[in-house]
Amino acid sequence: MTTLAIDIGGTKLAAALVDDNFTIIARRELPTPASKTPEALETALRELVAPLSGQATRFAVASTGIIQDGILTAINPSNLGGLENFPLTHYLKHLTGLPGIALNDAQAAALAEYHALATPVEHMVFLTVSTGVGGGVIAHGKLLQSPGGLAGHLGHTLADPSGPRCGCGRTGCVEAIASGRGIAAAARDELAGLDARALFAQAQQGHPQALALVERSARTLARLIADTKAAFDCQCVVMGGSVGLAAGYLDRVKAALAQEPAIYHVELLPARYRQDAGLLGAALFAKE
Repeated sequence: MTTLAIDIGGTKLAAALVDDNFTIIARRELPTPASKTPEALETALRELVAPLSGQATRFAVASTGIIQDGILTAINPSNLGGLENFPLTHYLKHLTGLPGIALNDAQAAALAEYHALATPVEHMVFLTVSTGVGGGVIAHGKLLQSPGGLAGHLGHTLADPSGPRCGCGRTGCVEAIASGRGIAAAARDELAGLDARALFAQAQQGHPQALALVERSARTLARLIADTKAAFDCQCVVMGGSVGLAAGYLDRVKAALAQEPAIYHVELLPARYRQDAGLLGAALFAKE
């Protein structure tokens, strides 16, 4: 069966046809609508999937935010507008005429990356650091899910009680500090207004403030990983996302984690499927 896999993120929307060998045979991508209203999302999804849906037998959608019974609610409105109780699977069934399922994008990526591990393990955590910070947990070889859809949202754990306010409503979340949006929000003076990509470029050129912002993000991620090790005793952590896979970032996180007590150390790996992990994980979830 061919799966129409869809990945909805804070920065981009992607869709692909995935065959039973989990090979992407066609792929399309669009920027996430700037307004991020239900109407704008519907319009963008229609444009995205129209050329592909006639070639698929089912759909599987992975989206940022909380997914509960096929309904999408943005936990951080800054990343996906004010979407609340958006009937994601109902809308896509109507749009494509296909049966389908939905799950959180980081959970989908966790599933894909778990099946791609060179050495099988029982417990793995996936972290994506991009527009936001998301997570997916594999426990005893199974994806950890919950009735309320909140499981795995590790980016909304506390990093600094005196830190910036997060879009979810808490103060000092990991996401508010370590994400691409969080890095950009902390930039000052001549760096104010630059996005995370530009700030990473400045850091590579040795700009002191940019280097400090990237290092702050990496230290925050390392502390989250230590907390995650304590909570799940995972055997490895896989990192993805545009920030997580930026040049030199994983090495900074490893160096920061090495400063933690040895009991919290864990193997850190880069995501194998990079930007396609959510698409492939959604297709795998549909098959399973």
